[in-house]
Amino acid sequence: QVQLVESGGGLVQPGGSLRLSCAASGNIFSSNAMGWYRQAPGKQRELVATINRPGGTNYADSVKGRFTISRDNAKSTMYLQMNSLKPEDTAVYYCNKVPLRSDYWGQGTQVTVSS
Repeated sequence: QVQLVESGGGLVQPGGSLRLSCAASGNIFSSNAMGWYRQAPGKQRELVATINRPGGTNYADSVKGRFTISRDNAKSTMYLQMNSLKPEDTAVYYCNKVPLRSDYWGQGTQVTVSS
């Protein structure tokens, strides 16, 4: 049974930083590309960063240069380092495989960027 648990969110001022973690259990991490998704109030969930098993990465234009995705395959854990945060980064952040499976969503972690 796959379980994804996100953590590390919080309230931060514009320009600040946060590091999100995604702990995976079940047979998902070993052979899948993984991604961070986010959903802002009133908006659809969007994919913001992906990482394949060897470590190749891709980013949405809105976060490129500010966010860094990484993974530790031995720990089945994925991270998202978020720097230079903006109010428009406010959202609930989720992890999932790429392409996603709707039955894999966790509870997400709230990120609020506000002064």
